[in-house]
Amino acid sequence: MTCACFTRVTRGLERLCHGTVFLLFHPRRIWAVFTVGALLALVYRRRSDGESSDKGGPSALAGDEEAPTASRKGNRVWASNQQPVTGSRWDVEEDLDRGETRETTEDFYCEYDSTWDSDHEDHEIEPRRSVRTRGSNSLRFHRFRSAAKDMQAYRRDYPHQRSWNQHRPDKQNLAFYRGERASSPDGVYIQDFHNKWFRMYDKLEYTHTFIQWLFPLQERGMNPEAFELTKEEITYFLEDCTAKDNLVASYKLMLNFYGIILLNEETGEVGKAENWQERFDNLDSHTHNNLRITRILKCLGTLGFCHYQAPLVQFFLEETLLHGELPNVKYSMLNYFIFTVRNKQKRQKLIEFAYLNFSPEEEFVWCPKKIQMRWLAEKRKANNR
Repeated sequence: MTCACFTRVTRGLERLCHGTVFLLFHPRRIWAVFTVGALLALVYRRRSDGESSDKGGPSALAGDEEAPTASRKGNRVWASNQQPVTGSRWDVEEDLDRGETRETTEDFYCEYDSTWDSDHEDHEIEPRRSVRTRGSNSLRFHRFRSAAKDMQAYRRDYPHQRSWNQHRPDKQNLAFYRGERASSPDGVYIQDFHNKWFRMYDKLEYTHTFIQWLFPLQERGMNPEAFELTKEEITYFLEDCTAKDNLVASYKLMLNFYGIILLNEETGEVGKAENWQERFDNLDSHTHNNLRITRILKCLGTLGFCHYQAPLVQFFLEETLLHGELPNVKYSMLNYFIFTVRNKQKRQKLIEFAYLNFSPEEEFVWCPKKIQMRWLAEKRKANNR
């Protein structure tokens, strides 16, 4: 029996040596072994992170940054470096504008949306972490978060914009609005746009190089021959009556294209044009116009017509949420149009209107849950009177 055991051990050693030599002379086999090992380690790590997240540990943070070491004080979760950490029940955020802290339990908090922060919109603040969302709303919230980052940069006047482009000696956008130069590559002067392109709906629909001239922004557009708006140009534009009058005329041109009329130049109130049904059909079937409307709203807020923003957004809210029109405009309005409005109080009112008229309300992701619960309580209280 001893001899049989010795034979088995010897054969086992031979097989082990043979396998080692086989691997040494077959690099692909070695790579396969290491790959399998790495995959097993990754699966184990994710499983461990998932267990930690369910317990409300540091890995419950949303985002890709490494979570700081956290310690719990009462019901609050604090990081060792004094940055707030998201726990399973409490999310304490330092309000960098007011020097205060807030306790929140809601989902749908977006670090790029300052609508619910202090009144100092133009101050650059360190971004906070988003609260992780779960279930069917996660994709909708992800799209909103992506849009919110762009909208915040716009409302804060592009704080990370390269300075070299802001000191261009020529003021091409201002010269165009004064009627001193034509657009490029179309070669059309501002007055010709207003007079010869009015109600030329096919030309307005299928020409894609004029919108960057009519509504310039401090960001790149799809027309490489247009120019980014500079801060110096903005200063001169705000003092130039001719340029501002031409901007209102450009606004009327595009409103007519969308089936809308400007009812009051002082307040910015708008309404439906006589041919609104035809134009609504075109707007809803050509979704690139959602990008154009976002650009128009941004331009209005940049060049002295902030008071025109909220009335137009309110119009689209009513048409989409109350009257069931423009279904393909609805989510662009919620993700982009609302958040172009520079006035924070007006923006809050617009979001409140959207929430109270959105269905189903549990799928509304454009403001924190805590705010939604407050509005819902106020609505129920008003209904019980």
